[in-house]
Order: sequence, then structure tokens, then C-alpha cells
Amino acid sequence: MKNPYHINHLLTPWLLISMFSAVKRYKLLVSGALARCFPRTSAYLQSEEELLVRRWPNAVSKQTLPRTSKKSAAAAKIGRATKSPAGTATPAKPRAKARKPASEGIYGPAKLTVDEQQIQAMRLRVGRAVEAGVICAPSDEQWAMILEDSPVTRIFAGAGSGKSTTLVLRVVFMLCHLGIAPERLTVISFTNASCTQLREQLIRVLGFWNFDFDPASARQCVRTFHSAMAAMARDVLGKPVWFEQLDEKGASPLDLDNPLTASRMRPAQQRLLKQAYQTCYAEEDRFRTLVHELLRLPSPDDKKRAPKAPLDVFKLAGEFTPAPLFEAFYAQAGFIESIGIRIDQMQPARLQGSSVERAFSEALVLFWRHFQALLASQGLTTFNGAFQALTQRLAAADRSVSSAALTPFSHLLIDEFQDISPQIVQWLQALHRALSSQGEAVSLMAIGDDWQSIYGWRGSSPELFMDFDKYFPGRGASKKSRVLMLETNYRSIEPVIRDGEAVLSGVTFKQTKVSQAAKATQQGDHGVKLVTRFDVKSRLPELIREIQAQCEHVSARPNADRNAVLVLSRRNEPLRAIEAQLDRKLPVKTYTIHRAKGLQAEVAIIVDDCLPAERHPLRNALYAYSGFFRNSYDQAMADESLRLAYVAITRGVSRVYWYTQKVQGATRLLADHRKAQ
Repeated sequence: MKNPYHINHLLTPWLLISMFSAVKRYKLLVSGALARCFPRTSAYLQSEEELLVRRWPNAVSKQTLPRTSKKSAAAAKIGRATKSPAGTATPAKPRAKARKPASEGIYGPAKLTVDEQQIQAMRLRVGRAVEAGVICAPSDEQWAMILEDSPVTRIFAGAGSGKSTTLVLRVVFMLCHLGIAPERLTVISFTNASCTQLREQLIRVLGFWNFDFDPASARQCVRTFHSAMAAMARDVLGKPVWFEQLDEKGASPLDLDNPLTASRMRPAQQRLLKQAYQTCYAEEDRFRTLVHELLRLPSPDDKKRAPKAPLDVFKLAGEFTPAPLFEAFYAQAGFIESIGIRIDQMQPARLQGSSVERAFSEALVLFWRHFQALLASQGLTTFNGAFQALTQRLAAADRSVSSAALTPFSHLLIDEFQDISPQIVQWLQALHRALSSQGEAVSLMAIGDDWQSIYGWRGSSPELFMDFDKYFPGRGASKKSRVLMLETNYRSIEPVIRDGEAVLSGVTFKQTKVSQAAKATQQGDHGVKLVTRFDVKSRLPELIREIQAQCEHVSARPNADRNAVLVLSRRNEPLRAIEAQLDRKLPVKTYTIHRAKGLQAEVAIIVDDCLPAERHPLRNALYAYSGFFRNSYDQAMADESLRLAYVAITRGVSRVYWYTQKVQGATRLLADHRKAQ
């Protein structure tokens, strides 16, 4: 006898689709009724699917909902949380449901064609290059990266692991031995300076292979994200003129640098922002009200024909300094777009936070509409606007995006992947989906180190590297990327490495790995020596004497690093004070920690008090709204301060000193590490 409750399995999908459609129609009816009766609260009942589609084009198919993926393979050990140390904030759960892109694969399932003959030819040629002094001999873990055949690969490359040289040899293998045309391969590096170094290395090494690769070819092949975007925008968007380059002498519309390296806004940019602010204030009653609320001014006089916008400065909670509202709007708009939110589709009423954050966001949306109209009237485009426009066109299979514009991105090798933002993830995903849909074989090698992710304040997050397979899935039985590790540190001695790892014990979400020191520890070498209760202003002469002593130590050390001493701080003020007192003949360089990334010296001297970051309610709300992050913004910044300490410590080769007024944050973890030893 048949089970009376049995449902034919062939009908089940149809029933599920019907049920989903019925629920969706019901939600639309309810939200429509509420919208008529309660227009200010109806935004909360917008379809979650609609928001998902807005942020991830092609993310949801017409008849199915995204499935929940299984956890990452245990072998990769991705994303283990560690307990926060006493006194630090615990990670806040995202207040919005995390957005998940489509599970449809992009890469493979076929591997890159790599045969034994090609491998042996590469090994033979590398051996000759080593004998000629062109390169150093790769290690086994570096060879694994050079010869990898997976179409989608993730490389966790620790500090001092030799990833730049290994990346160069990977490009050499692809061009000279796999026969991939240079016109189909792009290497992405973080800044114009790092691109210049990579180009020079490639030209030199490819010359030993007798491969025709001149400076023009190198410039086409090695780019920043923004210069790569600009090359595509020239073909698709009609040679845009960049707002970010106004008043910049000698600026190239194609060789765009990472905006992280930019200084303050120039007068021409400020004038346009101020003009949009004034226009919005004059034309939008609601904007005038919000501005007066934010600046705590009396209600605006609506009887004036041409009201003048107030230019009082505004201090947003979490920001270091107050600024005119139009500058505050622009700064936060850049962050909003970087984390994958489109301002023209943003719904401030959905943000979780105080009335101040919602008022600021509502005013920003109104201001942004006028700013975009002003840009359009003057034929200007922002970098973020171009990324958005290109992503939309790629996702929509727009015919204006030619094959010629896409071809250079068929094979991508991306350095410093841990510092990319959701907006760039969206662009990359749309780019390779577009190529894949045309039948092109695509490959992606992402090289990075979540331990060195230090640009969260501009929208980047190591979570994107940790959750890589969610955004860049493969095809076939395994949708996972190949994960390789570069764990040997060729820069620092073991005590320095272990102290660097000690400060990471407080990071809540990170890749589990242990770096191995290739350098031997010599007599007199040491990890971090803490100098506490140190006030730079009153004890500066003492610090100068110590810097001089370390220069003398390095000069007497055999085989010392070519850079003697690096002096590092998060802030410019102590560095300027030190520079003013230093003998300029000394082999000493001073950098902020952010600018020192990638550098090294025999001795690193850190001058930093590890002051905790101020809470940022608006960015906490935006983090939750975006759906990309598992942490709150505040927790992400707490973790980032520890990663910044790790970057500072691992600049040192054989000695590190840390001068601080108060033991807190990273220095507290170091002190605890010392006690445990």
C-alpha cells in the first residue's frame, strides 16, 4: 500500500517554486499596503532577495534561492576564531544576514595544461639563472606556486616569504613555458611603486629567457587595480576624466595609482563638493532640515529665496578630526561604495544605529545625488563610479564591453589580495564571469596574507580572502580553490617572528599558520624589547642616542641588511620630531607603519602607544547593512591594530625595539607573552 503522505519527487521542485512564489506575492501585497499607510517604515519590509540582487548581480537565479554552502575543508584550516584577550571587545555578530553570491562556478573544471616536459624545461632554465646570479634558488613551497596547474589558486604568503620573486617566476613559467600570450595575462599589484619594481624584475628575468618583453609590454602587463580598471573604462565608458585627478599636475588618465596613497583633496575637488552641497541645500527642504540637525543649528528659514549652506565643521563619531559636512559626506561615501553598497539604492531607514547615523546617511544620499549630477554635467567620473558602471555592464552582458577589453584579464595574478574591498571583488567576479560565459578559459591566482591586512578603514577586509571560495567558486566536483602556503620567513630571526605572532593571538578570525625562520639567530640578536613609560617629547634625546647606537651596531655586523634602521609609527607627528633631531648622514629611514609595508631593516624601532580606536557607530551599521562581514567594524579595527603591530615587528631582521607610554593593545599581548616565556 502506498504511503498516503507520499509526494512524487518529480513534483517537489514545482511545489517548492509555487510555494516560494506565493510567499513572495504575499510579501509584496503586505509591503505595498504598508508603503501606502506607513511610508517611512515600509523600507524595512523590502524583499531580501531584491537587496541581494542589487548588491550581487546574477546572484540569485529566477527560480531558486541560494543554498547554504558547507564549511571549508578542514585541511585548509580557514577562519579559526581565537579567544579575545581580556579587555578587548568580543566580535559582534552581523546584524544583517550575510549575502552569499551564486554557487555557479567560474573556474575549471579543466586544469591548466602543464606537462612534465614544461616543468623540466622551467627547472633547467631556473637552475641556469641561479648560477648566473639572476635569481635565488626557489624552495619547494615556492616551486609549488610557480608550477601550479589549478585554474583558481590561493597563496597564503607570510611576511618575508619571497613572494615577489616567486610571483615573477610564475609569470615567466606562464609566458615562456605554458605559451600564454602576454596580451591575455595581467598582474595586479597594490601601488604604482610596487608595480614599477615588479616590471623591472620581469624585464630582467624574462631577458635571461630571451623573451621579448620591453617596458611598454611590462606596463601593459603589470598594473594597479585602478589602472587596470582605467584601461577597460577607456574602451567601455569613453575615456573618462577623473574627479580624483583634478588639479594633479602630470596625471595620467591610465596609470592610476591606488587612492590609498593620495594626500588631502585639492582645491578643485573641494570646490565641486562645496558647489554640490550648496545646490542641495538650496533645492532640498529635507536636506536643509537634516543639515541643521547634524550641526545643531536652529531650524532653517525656508522663506529665503537662496539660502546659504552653513559651513560649520562636523565631527562624526569614530573619525579623528572634524570637517565641513561636504567633506564628511565624501569621505564616508568612499567607504560606503568600497564595501559594495550603491548609494543611489541605499535605504538609510534600514541602518541600525542612532538618529544621528540615520540623519547623516539620509543627508549623504541626498547630497550624493546632486554631486553625481554635477560630475555628469562637467564630464567627470570617480574611480568608484567607474568600478560600479563596469561591474553593472559586465553582469548584464552589455555589448559595449568588447572581447578586446576583456581579453587582457583572462589570466589574473593578484598580489596583496588581503587588502581588496567588496567593490573590487564584485568587479573581478563580473569580469571573469563575463569571460567564462564567452567560453574563454580563465585563471586566477590570489596571493596575500590575512595577517598583514591593514586597510580596513578604507573598506578592505581579510574576510574576503578567507572566504575566497564563496566569491570565486570553481566548477566540477570540487568548487574549492587550491590553497598553498609560503611559510618560510627569509627576513627575520625566530625571536622576531614569534613576537610578531604573539600580538596576533588577539585577532578573532585568521588563517592558522606558523612561519619558519630561515635566518639563524646570532649573539646579541633579540625579538621585541619593550621600553615602557616612554614620553617622546620629554625623552627624545635618549631615543636619538639609541638610534645612533643601533646604526653603529649594524655597521659592525657581518652580512647586515642594506637598510640599517627603520623608525616606525602609526602617526606622522613623532616621526617628524625624530627626523628633526637626527643626523641626516645616519642610515636611518622613518615611515608610518602603513608605508613601511614590504620594507625591512636590520633593526626596527617602533614608537607607538597603541591607542584604542574610537567606536564608529555609522560604520558598524554600514558593515551590517552590506552583508559582507561577520565582524562589526569596531571589532575589525581592533583586529587591524594588532595586524598593524605584526607588520611593524616583522620589518625588523635581527632586532626590534618598541617605545610606548602605556602597556596596552599589542604591547599588552607582548608583555603577557614575555611572562609566559
